[in-house]
Amino acid sequence: MIEKMVTVLNRAGIHARPAAMIAQTANKYTAEVMIEKDSVSVNAKSIMGVITMAAGYNTTLTLKTDGVDEKEASEAIAALFDSKFEEE
Repeated sequence: MIEKMVTVLNRAGIHARPAAMIAQTANKYTAEVMIEKDSVSVNAKSIMGVITMAAGYNTTLTLKTDGVDEKEASEAIAALFDSKFEEE
């Protein structure tokens, strides 16, 4: 299992478009991908789950991946956060 801290860097936070990008990316991998905020954990492969986190600008989340391709999944999703979901 890989645990990585990611920060929401885009000003609009995690709304529908970033949530869809996270879910689409997570679904490319067989690894289990979870995102945790304030001890609440959601499946990153679920758009609705990701949206319900209500993660605003500058929120730090814990990204957890577990499975055969956990490293690739972790890096791909962290890259979305680093790129500000291509919004800025």
